[in-house]
Order: sequence, then structure tokens, then C-alpha cells
Amino acid sequence: MTKEKLTRRGVLKGGVAMAGAGVALPTIFTSRANAFTNEPTGDTVTFGFNVPQSGAYADEGADQLRAYELAVEHLNGEGDDNGMLETFRYADGSRTQLTGQGILGKRVEYVTGDTQTKTDAARASARSMIEKDGAIMITGGSSSGPAVAVQALCQEAGVIFMAGLTHANDTTGKDRRANGFRHFFNSYMSGAALAPVLADAYGTDRKAYYLTADYNWGYTTEQAISEATEAMGWETVDKVLTPLGAGDFSAYITPVLQSGADTLVLVHYGGDMVNSLTNAVEFGLREAQANGRDFQIVVPLYSELMARGAGANIAGILGSQNWDWKLENERGDRYVGTNAFVQSFGRKYGFPPSQAAHTGYVQALLYADAVERAGSFDPCAVVEALEDFEFDGLGNGPTLYRAEDHQCFKDVVVVRGKEDPEDEFDLVEIVEVTPVEQVTYPHDHPQFAGGSLGSCNNEA
Repeated sequence: MTKEKLTRRGVLKGGVAMAGAGVALPTIFTSRANAFTNEPTGDTVTFGFNVPQSGAYADEGADQLRAYELAVEHLNGEGDDNGMLETFRYADGSRTQLTGQGILGKRVEYVTGDTQTKTDAARASARSMIEKDGAIMITGGSSSGPAVAVQALCQEAGVIFMAGLTHANDTTGKDRRANGFRHFFNSYMSGAALAPVLADAYGTDRKAYYLTADYNWGYTTEQAISEATEAMGWETVDKVLTPLGAGDFSAYITPVLQSGADTLVLVHYGGDMVNSLTNAVEFGLREAQANGRDFQIVVPLYSELMARGAGANIAGILGSQNWDWKLENERGDRYVGTNAFVQSFGRKYGFPPSQAAHTGYVQALLYADAVERAGSFDPCAVVEALEDFEFDGLGNGPTLYRAEDHQCFKDVVVVRGKEDPEDEFDLVEIVEVTPVEQVTYPHDHPQFAGGSLGSCNNEA
């Protein structure tokens, strides 16, 4: 290990790396029974799956949980195939060290919790998993508020957090933590990928009105989309915050019609997006004219699950996704791993997986693989194994886990709701796959400023 790596993990004192929270001595000098938080001592290891099983994002949470359970089966060598264990490759082309025999010879078990799409509930659930159930790693979440809170808790507790469906810049920006990692893309990436497509579809002279979820994901996504579209010529008419889980957004739609805007940007997710889009269509925005042009609605981030909830209202709506289950079939071998996961998930559950499911499954495998490569469950060893790790075969194409902020960098999918879907699972079409180079930014970009990873922590 280089001196640079040691100083990233802690503070060098007399040639010994000291952990960030408390002063954790190397194993040979400690008298504690365990070398790090929840060190596995038996023949099993426990994961904590913390997802919204109730609340506005419950559909996303349910699909995440399905995928996590499938990942555990595959890690333990169960099920009718091994899914992405067969396609997962390192940058040099060699395959993952995961063999379906658990992790470092230990069988994987798991516990679950309900974040309720609420920050306090998410922290309480994660804390219980760590303190009562002995979880070595926490993963999940379909909302950036709970994800940021749980990531901070995991940093304090000395366990790894593999973020789930969190899209806010803050997760790997101002609220980044050394013990936290995010595979999902972010608000900036959505703006960088969407803006050129919006310009081609609707022109560079539009007036946009924003309805934005009132929490950190909404703020950073609104900022990312408005800055990217204003840079190409759009004007922002107004930005209005809306409460999470409002249910009926009718009162927020009415002012849009008198605002002078010709484009509504719905920075909503999950059930909120389904409801606000439905309200907008009911108020006639899809048929409206403004400034001599057809009124348009944009949803910066949405999934097949949300499209299913929105039904015909999603037709023609542009947005972005982290992944789509049709990627490999439509865009070729660059996205190998997609079909392996879709087939495995489909055999178990009877329908294709969402981006929420894909992210959860991939994060579970990435953590397990890092432990195998590190030869240890020690969080600091896992951090080292994941930083600047390059891999392929997990459905997104070549991907990098950047060391400076623990953000994954990969291609971004731009989608549009289908006008004539073949069935309830084929509701969006892939418009473009934006190359990773177009969505990459410096780790200290202004939209991500103010954060510091700090040092990894391996003990409570």
C-alpha cells in the first residue's frame, strides 16, 4: 500500500495508518475482540437492505428488495443461474473473483428495513441493522434525503454504505463520505445528457417552469437542469417547491398556465411524479399552446415503474435513466450483463427489472467483489479496493468508481415515453445513450462543492 493510500485511509503517525473516528490501532496492537465493526466471526455475514417499503417511493423500494434477494441467492450459489457473476469483468478482462460460494467462504444472510421515504426512519432502521443485527454493510434507499443521512450514520458506525437509488449531487458532493459509494448517476449527469436532446427536440428558445420536490434531490436536480438548459438558450420563468408525498398537485399546476412558460419541468419522482404528471395532463397542458408553440412537459428522472403508474400520460415525455432493461438488445455488446440480469430477474419474478432493481443488484455484487479482492471485510480495505476500480459487464458499459468522490462514471440513458407500447413492461424507448465523457466533471465542480470524503472509519 502506498503512503498516499495510507493517508487517504487515515493519518500517518510513525508509519502506522490511524483511522478517522477515534484512534483505531492496527489489528496486531488492539486488545478488542473484533478488529472492526461487526467483523464476521462465524460462517455467515449479514447485509442490511434498507429500502422504502411504504411512502411515495415504495414501488421503487419493492423492486430494489427483489433484486437484493436475487443477488444474495447468486452470491450463495443458489437459483437457476448466476446472473451477472458470469459477465462481471475487471478492466483487464479477467472475471470477478465471486464464485457463488458466499464471500470469503461465508454464506450471505440479510435483514431488511423500511425507510418509509423518511430520513429519521431510514437512520433508525439502519442503526438497528448495525447494532442489533450485526450488518457489515448497509445498502438501499430510493430517496436522496434518507441516503445522505444513512451514509453519514454508516461513516460514524464504521460500516460501508453502498448507496441505492439516490440521484442528488449532494450524495457524492457536499455530503460525500469515505465509507459511502454510489453506483447510480446524479443530477449533473441528467442535465448534461438531457440538455442536447431537449434542444434538438424542442429548440433553444423555451420558457421553463419548475415544480420541484422540496428536499436535496429536488434542489440539485432543478439546479442541474436549469443551468444546462439556460446554457443552451432556455429561460427559467419560475421555480416552485412542492412537498414530498403531496398526493394532489392540482393547486401547483394552475399557475403554470398563466406564467408565460411553454415548458413544465417536473422534478418529482416515484408516486409524486405519477400524480403531478397526471394532474398536468388533466389540466390540458399536453394540448396547450404557449408562445406560439406546443406546450411540453419534461421529467428529468423517471423509471419504467413510474411509467407504468403514469400510463398513457408518459407518452412522449423525455427524461433520463441510469439503465434500461433493453440496453444490450438495442445498443449491443457494450452493455453486456444487461440480458443476464434481465433473464435471471425475469425467471424469478415474471417481469423485467427496473433501474432501481439493477442498481441494488449491482451494488451488492460490487461490495462482495471488493471484499474478495481485499481479502477482508475491514471497511478500510474495502474502500481501498473500490477506489478507482474499473469494471465492465454489469450492464452499463465500462465504469469507473472514482477515488476522489466515490461516484461511478458511465454512460447515461435518455428515454422517451412510447406512444404505442407493446405491453405494460415496454413503456419507454431509448432515445440516446450519452457517452460517459459527456457527463464527466471535476470532483470539485461548483455543483458538488463543499464536501470532503474525510478518512475511512472501521469502528463505531
